[in-house]
Amino acid sequence: MASTPPAPDAVTAWTDVYFQRTRAVVEKFGDVSVTYAVFMRRPVVFAPRLALEWLRETAAARGFTPDIQQNYEEGKWVGAGEPMMWITGPFSQMAELETLFLMKLGPACVAAYNAYMMCAGLPKVSFLAMDARHCAGTEMAEIMAYAASVGSARARRKDGAIGFIGNATDATAHYFAQDRGMGTMPHALIGYAGSTVRAAEMYHETFPGQPMTVLVDYFGHEVTDSLAVCRRFPDLAAQGALALRLDTPGGRFVEGLDPPTSYAVLDRRAPESIRGYRDESELRHLIGAGVSAAAIHWLREKLDAEGFTKVKIVASSGFSPEKCRVMADALAPIDIVGTGSYLPDKWSETYATADIVEYAGVKRVKVGREFLLRR
Repeated sequence: MASTPPAPDAVTAWTDVYFQRTRAVVEKFGDVSVTYAVFMRRPVVFAPRLALEWLRETAAARGFTPDIQQNYEEGKWVGAGEPMMWITGPFSQMAELETLFLMKLGPACVAAYNAYMMCAGLPKVSFLAMDARHCAGTEMAEIMAYAASVGSARARRKDGAIGFIGNATDATAHYFAQDRGMGTMPHALIGYAGSTVRAAEMYHETFPGQPMTVLVDYFGHEVTDSLAVCRRFPDLAAQGALALRLDTPGGRFVEGLDPPTSYAVLDRRAPESIRGYRDESELRHLIGAGVSAAAIHWLREKLDAEGFTKVKIVASSGFSPEKCRVMADALAPIDIVGTGSYLPDKWSETYATADIVEYAGVKRVKVGREFLLRR
């Protein structure tokens, strides 16, 4: 059984019909060994493991062993148009595997790139992968978790970043060297409890002795409810075992903030962040509605003023690589970022491409793709 679907006996049903027909033509007129060059049209971080595992296992079930020449190690930067690898095997068997192999390769490489950019942008911040709910099925969830771990490992190696410390589901926690997924409570539990403090009490009674992260934006009282939770659990707060998660939607400001107040907060805490030119998107991350840099500084100020200096802040909601970079510029006091936004914003960017560049050892490729030839 392959590590990810489809199983070998289902490959034909899931591949393009013109590849099925290619196989029939090749089997009729004579098989030949071919070499595929695999590349992408944008820079990525190389994350091939799941795709290659599937290819090797599926090929074994079909009775052949592909010759795979990797040009990069996992986690390495690959430029646009550079051949990631060359794969050689019988045309009759390889033709039907191309589409499914590329499905597993391209999205992982782009997600790894985005994960790297986020972790490198906020190297002193821990990340938690919360992407599962944004995935199109469990196979994609595995690919995205794997990719986050690859990008995170690159950021640790190249930039000394903390990177991803875990993710939200048990099934893919092993990619982050964890036995279980991580997380405390969704908004639904706050609604069920009827108050933020009561939800925290219920959680604490159910899971005593565990660190606790409490969502504080459900009722729009981020500051009031944060302080109320801290006062209710002073021991957890003093031990650093209590965290507060900001997930304020972009349709409103965090309690106590508006644009002028947000500017004032950053003028106190990170004045350089608002002195230069900023485009509309950057300004939104700095002083706009939702989880802005100003909002995080604001909550930190309120917590510190009450003596809750060890209480952590978890920030979520739209943390893309760009938002992480702006948060770093603004010196936002984030302890953990919860993100699913390393999933590509533009799915078209995830398209990996494979072209045959050799037939029976003879170099041949369509005009315009000569850069893929082995030299």
